[in-house]
Amino acid sequence: MTATVEQPAPAEKTRRQNIKVGVVTSDKMEKTRTVAVQRSVRHPFYKKIIRRTSTFHVHDEKNVSREGDTVKIVETRPLSKLKRWRLIEVIGKGKATA
Repeated sequence: MTATVEQPAPAEKTRRQNIKVGVVTSDKMEKTRTVAVQRSVRHPFYKKIIRRTSTFHVHDEKNVSREGDTVKIVETRPLSKLKRWRLIEVIGKGKATA
């Protein structure tokens, strides 16, 4: 009289990729860029919208981005001590500096 209840197979954990858009602030390193990403947050007490900036070290395998470019980056496994992001594409070119 005991009924066996089959447990459904656990679905594969598909993780949503964390993608951000930012501006390259430094291209002085080989295959590494520093990207600044801005986000807007509301102050908890004053309720004013404040811009916060986070900087990320990004892996740029082909050295295609330059300082001032707008780029799209994706979170990835740790590539070095500081690098946890990879460059997907260059969205827009920055001003050319001579």
